Amino acid sequence: MTEISSDVIRGYNDTIILFLLKDEPSYGYEIQKQIRSLSKEKYIIKETTLYSAFTRLEKSGYVTSYVDDSSGKKRTYYKITDEGKAYYDSKCEEWQLTKEVVENFIYSKEQTGESL
Repeated sequence: MTEISSDVIRGYNDTIILFLLKDEPSYGYEIQKQIRSLSKEKYIIKETTLYSAFTRLEKSGYVTSYVDDSSGKKRTYYKITDEGKAYYDSKCEEWQLTKEVVENFIYSKEQTGESL
């Protein structure tokens, strides 16, 4: 099975994480499992990549964190902020533009049969 290169998706890790936090706070391991599941195991985010993203998002004011041990296990939960929701929306707009531009170079030559 082909997996997505971490180099290709690196710029969208924050967007993916914010998407998963839009409805409710969550913790690292659960987010890691959701990414794996929603991508149908085509993207498996490394733990170091995930926690680096949490640190970056928190420093930027896009998420806040808090510790909860009510389940018997101490976990750090992350919650999206209003600034994080606005950032997520802007990254979604950026993605649409990026996709449109890249598709011009991938699909247009294949469909017309032209060569460079």
